[in-house]
Amino acid sequence: MATSSSTKPQLPEAVDVVVIGGGIIGASTAYYLAKKGISVALLEKGRIAGEQSSRNWGFVRQQGRAPEELPLIMESMRQWRGIEKEIGDHVGFHQTGVIYTAKNDRDIAEFEAFVEHAKQHQLDSRILSESEMRSLVPGIRGPIKAALHTPSDGRAEPSIAAPAIARAAERLGAHVFTGCAARGLDLKGGKVAGVVTEHGLIKTSAAVMAGGIWSSLFSGNHDVTFPQLRIQNNVFRTTPGPEVFSGAIWADDVAIRRREDGGYTVAHGREADFHISPNALRWFYDFQPAYKHEGNALRLRLSGQSLKEFMTRHHWSLDDTTPFEATRVTNPKPYKSVIMETFASLRRTFPELKDVGIAESWAGLIDVTPDAIPVISSVEQIPGYFISSGYSGHGFGIGPGAGLATAEMVTNAPSTVDLSPFRLRRFADGMPNPFGGAA
Repeated sequence: MATSSSTKPQLPEAVDVVVIGGGIIGASTAYYLAKKGISVALLEKGRIAGEQSSRNWGFVRQQGRAPEELPLIMESMRQWRGIEKEIGDHVGFHQTGVIYTAKNDRDIAEFEAFVEHAKQHQLDSRILSESEMRSLVPGIRGPIKAALHTPSDGRAEPSIAAPAIARAAERLGAHVFTGCAARGLDLKGGKVAGVVTEHGLIKTSAAVMAGGIWSSLFSGNHDVTFPQLRIQNNVFRTTPGPEVFSGAIWADDVAIRRREDGGYTVAHGREADFHISPNALRWFYDFQPAYKHEGNALRLRLSGQSLKEFMTRHHWSLDDTTPFEATRVTNPKPYKSVIMETFASLRRTFPELKDVGIAESWAGLIDVTPDAIPVISSVEQIPGYFISSGYSGHGFGIGPGAGLATAEMVTNAPSTVDLSPFRLRRFADGMPNPFGGAA
């Protein structure tokens, strides 16, 4: 992969499609475009999977998805199952099942509603009784009334999956550049004619924004409104320990995923941190239903991250140094108090893991939309501009399927899944919001 922000790379003069953002979505989009024989350049301001695509939990799950996402994640699961053989590289995927525990009737009601949707897609999700759950995971402790289990779900290794897919794209002819920020779109007659990078122009008639938390900022510089906020999740990995379950378990105040190194990736199952920012004020009305629904799970923070967002420029010319060059890799500090609270929950919920230690901790910023459903859409006001972002913490597992769907959309090929629920226009045309009101 061409790399280094200090050495000017040899950019292609022109390609059919430029993909901006080297996470799991961007890498997968570039791969499926290259597989179709489309010339493509993948631009990453930092390193491949440097942000949330390597910092997530590593769940590859169909269960718990919004009904709109089910066809897309089921397609993604088909891709995951064969991806290592297809690309000839390791991504750490294992079909091990995923379990969500229920500690009260509200949780059970949510699981029952999901199972009804799952039945329509012949998905193997089912509700386990407490005794069935404890038989499957004998060592688990705590108040459990039931559980949701999907045996066909799995896990993969975030730190290696997107880089492996990006390498596969490159082997198929894609141009992959790291340390190369996209500054903006070159427009001719209101249409995409190229992408301006910090190292020069790449001519193209199609540009895909797959930049995660940066997508709204990039789009806003071209007066494209994309409501998107950031939520911080604090995560750690343990030293190797006994296998309590081969897959992934969400147990309210702790979520774990078995790792290939014999340890576990661990996070708080429900709570996350929300840094107050200008966009939080700008889009307060849009996100109000979601905040009312999830407010108890959010810890409000006025922090250095907040200050940084208040100081970030929202408009620039294409010959300016941009915020994307100022922050190559977003690397928020994890809150130690949250890490230690979650570590205590881990040992309390899984006594078999009482002797594991914390090997490493980190934090990542999740991009969220008002309805917690991604945008996979053309942008009406700028022909040739597409957005594939806002995956709201669901992007890793859905990544290969979303990449395929995005590639189909950009090339105007028949779509594997219906993308109408993911259109950008839904935030303006009154599509129902699952949290109440309209999206």
